Amino acid sequence: MIRLASLRLGGIPRVAVSLKDRIPPHAIDDAKRFGVDIIELRIDQYASFEKKYVLQEVKKNKGFPKIATIRSRREGGRWNQSEETRLVLFQAVMPYVDAVDIELSSKEIMSQVIQEARKKNKLVIVSHHDFDRTPEDKKLKQILNQAKKLGADIVKIAALVLKREDTRRLASFTIMNAHKNLISIGMGTYGASTRVLFPGLGSLITYASIGEPTAPGQLDYRTTVEFLRKLYPDYHQAQIASRCTQPLAHKTRP
Repeated sequence: MIRLASLRLGGIPRVAVSLKDRIPPHAIDDAKRFGVDIIELRIDQYASFEKKYVLQEVKKNKGFPKIATIRSRREGGRWNQSEETRLVLFQAVMPYVDAVDIELSSKEIMSQVIQEARKKNKLVIVSHHDFDRTPEDKKLKQILNQAKKLGADIVKIAALVLKREDTRRLASFTIMNAHKNLISIGMGTYGASTRVLFPGLGSLITYASIGEPTAPGQLDYRTTVEFLRKLYPDYHQAQIASRCTQPLAHKTRP
């Protein structure tokens, strides 16, 4: 079983919210109170990439484990500057997060990001996003093996689901490889169900939104958590226990 900060992954489902900047503190408090476990910082969607501004945003919301993501345009992100600048930002935020997510296609900076994460004792998520289709079994295995070979602690594969066969293929792949620390997600309208079903097959984290989704088919956090409560009794019980013991990161509204 793997840990993200003090959070155990691989037992009950875990929910991460994909977070842009300028989200009101009370909205984050509401998410935590409702059952969200993790924050994915979508730095590529920040209003500014100036280092001082980014660090100011990253240092907020101290009550959550954090994953730093600076998603490239070729994999669905909004990063529009150089890889050198992206590397500098990854290095700058590393001390203030618990994990980094770097795309398998980011060959120019991959090794430096992983090396820096190792120095700082941070988890490395190596991700692959396919917005056109669900890869065939052989390709899925290649992606997983390549990411692990490069040093991934966790491999994240998100693929567009166009038909039921795609969902079955991703489900089978998840079951067979869950022991390798895998996050698997089906994107698009037909993939929405995977966001609440795949945690039961061994996918470590499911991603939800606060406000505008950051990926096709992404559900809002309330819908996601409500489904998980209904589908997984142990998840519901763990949530009740957590709410009794964990303080919020900010004062809640009266």
